[in-house]
Amino acid sequence: MASGPSALARAGWTDVVRLSVLGLLPTLAQGVVIRRPLMVRLAAALDTNAWGCRVLDGLRERHGPGPLLVTVPGRTALVLLSADDARRVLEETDVAFTTANREKVAALSHFEPGGALITRGAARAERRAFNEAALEQAAGPWFQEACRTAVREETQPLLAGGGLTWKRFHGAYQGVVRRVVLGDAARDDERITELRDKLRGDGNWFMLHRRRHRLRAELFERTRRHLDRPEPGGLARAVRATPATADVDPVAQTQHWLFAYDAAAIGAYLALGLLTHHPEQAARARADDVYLRACVLESQRLWPTTLGILRDTTTETRRPDGRVLPAGTAVIFVSSYFHRDARRLPYADRFAPEIWLDGRAEAEWSVAPFSRGPARCPGRDVVLLTSSAFLAELLRRDWRPASSHRLGPGGPLPRTADHTSLRFTTG
Repeated sequence: MASGPSALARAGWTDVVRLSVLGLLPTLAQGVVIRRPLMVRLAAALDTNAWGCRVLDGLRERHGPGPLLVTVPGRTALVLLSADDARRVLEETDVAFTTANREKVAALSHFEPGGALITRGAARAERRAFNEAALEQAAGPWFQEACRTAVREETQPLLAGGGLTWKRFHGAYQGVVRRVVLGDAARDDERITELRDKLRGDGNWFMLHRRRHRLRAELFERTRRHLDRPEPGGLARAVRATPATADVDPVAQTQHWLFAYDAAAIGAYLALGLLTHHPEQAARARADDVYLRACVLESQRLWPTTLGILRDTTTETRRPDGRVLPAGTAVIFVSSYFHRDARRLPYADRFAPEIWLDGRAEAEWSVAPFSRGPARCPGRDVVLLTSSAFLAELLRRDWRPASSHRLGPGGPLPRTADHTSLRFTTG
């Protein structure tokens, strides 16, 4: 983890206060599991991600590029400040680091206990293998056609007329998600989305909110009914076709797929915002599906919906200076800091979808909208297919921005974006 032979730098109390007030608190206020619209708007107005990035830049200047040891009552964490350390952590996940970080487990176990992302050891390997095998089947033409059909039908009301708001966009996108994951029969099962969102709201409070077992049981039962249909559609078909032991719990894995699509909707909507402010790129995106997919990825780089990648150390680690890091030390990768690092990335603060086509983004492990290494999101291609197909339908109309977001090429793009108040009009 260390970038040199010297001892790990330790944050002083003033550093901890700055990190907490200017970095951690704005992130928690927005909601780490499901966004709180009012807090998102406030964060964007103040550009709080820029605050956090400036704090991390200052820490790097004072303490060097190595990881910074931060200690608060009951918890020790390493804050990553260099791309080399970020890559090492991502590469060594499932060896020296686990995705089942303590805080992540506390948040996600409200609605997906048993999910691969918050599982350790042999059980994680088994659940991860199930996810990969099921999601690989989505590369088949049957799924591609089902996805595009769902998108085409659910976007029709948006194309029929009227302005486009986040509420309308999100409602249509969630209809697609239910069909893509659970089959067409789940299209009108809005209760499943309602239950999911309630439990995710609980997850925003980590271990401070009681577990609502009755709601979770209802969510799992409704999901199971869709998976158990005689001829399930969408990814439910892949679930039925993928062997699973009793420890896998396919219903729990399916909850994470539904969860991942929340972030996808935000990224897609912001990508539409970027394209309405960049007409040349919009014209190319209308004609080139691969380029449109790159635009979706670029939106996720500029405004990562995974606000931070969290790991815990799995074993006690002795540093060259003799310092011992106990198992369970948190490791923190602040996504906006690495994705917008102007020291390394000349395109840091501008819309640059071409980096996803010429290999530059792939070469930068510190740019990780879908994580990297052994824990890379196995549903990446499914999400990108859904979002790019959704945007391709919307781009059949000529949308214009109807809100005052600064998403154009006239200057550096803001570090924090508010998708909830973004609006579009046509005609």
